[in-house]
Amino acid sequence: MPGLLQTLPVPSGPAAAEALPMLDRALSGGGEALLPVPAGDGREIARLTDALRPGEPIDDSIALVVATSGTTGIPKGAMLTAAALRASGEATHARVGGPGSWLLALPPHHIAGLQVLLRGLLAGTEPVIVDVARGFDPAALPAAVATMTGPRRYTSLVPTQLVKALDHPGATAALAELDAVLLGGAATPAPVLARAVAAGITVVRTYGMSETCGGCVYDGVPLDGVRVRIAEDARVLLGGPVLASGYRRLPDHPAFAEPGWFRTDDSGTVTDGVLRVLGRLDEAISTGGLTVVPQVVEAALAGHPAVAECAVVGLPDPRLGQRVVVAVVPTPGATPTLAELRAHVEATLDPTAAPRELHLLDALPVRGPGKVDRRALAARLSAPR
Repeated sequence: MPGLLQTLPVPSGPAAAEALPMLDRALSGGGEALLPVPAGDGREIARLTDALRPGEPIDDSIALVVATSGTTGIPKGAMLTAAALRASGEATHARVGGPGSWLLALPPHHIAGLQVLLRGLLAGTEPVIVDVARGFDPAALPAAVATMTGPRRYTSLVPTQLVKALDHPGATAALAELDAVLLGGAATPAPVLARAVAAGITVVRTYGMSETCGGCVYDGVPLDGVRVRIAEDARVLLGGPVLASGYRRLPDHPAFAEPGWFRTDDSGTVTDGVLRVLGRLDEAISTGGLTVVPQVVEAALAGHPAVAECAVVGLPDPRLGQRVVVAVVPTPGATPTLAELRAHVEATLDPTAAPRELHLLDALPVRGPGKVDRRALAARLSAPR
């Protein structure tokens, strides 16, 4: 007999530990299916509950329904079983060197933050929690890391947090003490990764989504049991024991049309068993009849010394269809020019990929657990100035 989906308000900061008993029951497969929502955020709770309908029946095999942070603005709910969540946590510990204590520095209702709590439950350790309700403050890391118990210690961050931590000597030193820093949610610029490695931080780049219980490919290599294949259109498909059972209230969604596989919106390649994600298929820019992948251009621009962060979008153009536009957060004291950035891109990519417009910003808009909000960015850059 199906159960009923139950809302789980998850507070921010140290109070997030209040959700641990319910999450522990979900992980054991012995509780009601839970929909994690951010406690105190009435607007977001209403958005998630309107779409995902707690209080209505759900298969009793489901432990968590985790809202995606997709690009459409309409939340989908990935239905995750206790077995899938355990498989994810156990495979993670096997890859990074064994169970340990975890530091939570992410929103605890998103899959990445939830997994930090769930991995700690699997390991039998108490989480150390940093409050990020008002944003991530790297100055909080040294004290938080100092309270973590061994023998192994881990955390999970998004690239924007790592950038801030690398600009704070105390935070950098604290992260270097950890056995692994899982980095996901968005692509990591190569210069940021190089800085982290040079500082002695053990970075593990992760790829995955709510539909795969979070990260399921580490440094390009699938976790134990996870399968990766590339479709004819270069789309990445993922399978294995970490896979969601589908979307809540969307039984025929094409992403789960092939049994045992999830069709992502990412393009990629696999060489010698290592996955390389090229970018999202739905974010590709069609300019002058050619296709430009924003993430490829961003990777090229990240190597410019004046670029701290950047994001590339396509804006309507009467001649080209779309023109390549870049928003840049400059490194302190730098003021890059469009000509410099175009030349930098053209050194490694086709001139078609070089940006035709440059905007300098103090920060990039983000959504969910630290992904660049390209829709919001495109709207901002196309607004009359």
